[in-house]
Amino acid sequence: MVSNQVVSSTTNKKLSAKETDEQLIAAYINGNNNAFDRLLKRYESKVFTYILYSVQDEELAQDLFQDCFIKIITKLQSGQYTENGKFASWVMRIAHNLVIDHHRQRQNTQLLSNDESDVDLFNNASIAVDDNREREMIDTQTMNEVKALIRLLPESQREVVLMRFYKDMSFKEIAEVTNVSINTALGRMRYALINMRKLAKQYDISLAV
Repeated sequence: MVSNQVVSSTTNKKLSAKETDEQLIAAYINGNNNAFDRLLKRYESKVFTYILYSVQDEELAQDLFQDCFIKIITKLQSGQYTENGKFASWVMRIAHNLVIDHHRQRQNTQLLSNDESDVDLFNNASIAVDDNREREMIDTQTMNEVKALIRLLPESQREVVLMRFYKDMSFKEIAEVTNVSINTALGRMRYALINMRKLAKQYDISLAV
């Protein structure tokens, strides 16, 4: 799947198949490059799949994947990793930030953003959407229509929708990856659905919400 390796396999110590992430990190920092190869193989599929879902372009996803692991190498070597036991979330957060940086270079549609609102619309019953209605909205649309609407969302909302419905991640997992609170992740989902209804009306697409 991933065409290029970002690190060579030079090793002076044999590692067991049961090494934890933290043990592999310690071994890599101490000069065992094979330990990083093990980490790469452990997470490359998950990271690449997430990036590809986010950018919808395989060549671009390859480039961002390489950038992601180069950043990981740099941060590990400079001692910037301090989240013991949370390496997977840390890696996904780096990938997420790279995707966000990419999307920031593109023009965004001006839609509602709960992150910038002074009013707590999240708790407003008149616009709230429960989990069953979230699923109903996604499940009743053709894949192409839903993807078209998702691509028009602000980047933070688009990421939550992709992680929630296409990666089947919990809101706790989404919050960890995007480095926000669970309430913020939930709020972004609510606003994403509100904006999708707004866009659907604009483009004359019927949504079951």
